Amino acid sequence: MSKVKLDREEKKLLRAYETGKFKSVLTKARRKQIREAASSTFKKDKRINIRISRRDLDAIQKRAMIEGIPYQTLVSSILHKYVSGSLRDVTSNKTPGTDSTEPRR
Repeated sequence: MSKVKLDREEKKLLRAYETGKFKSVLTKARRKQIREAASSTFKKDKRINIRISRRDLDAIQKRAMIEGIPYQTLVSSILHKYVSGSLRDVTSNKTPGTDSTEPRR
């Protein structure tokens, strides 16, 4: 197993944390804002039903098993990444979220 190499600043932070000297600079308001954003990101408040091929479902379930997560969580994650722009359809010339049907140059 390889040991993680820390730079000087990281070592300083680690020592401060381990000795109890590390203090968060987050304000209560900012902490609340971050908590609310995280909570709403993971809130699953809508249900959908889709029909997909057995072959695709089997592949998704196999990939989810490899990742160690439920397949529905994997599907939700893939959809979220796609609509947020961090996952692209490499077979298409379109950028997700645009209405343009012209190929990008």
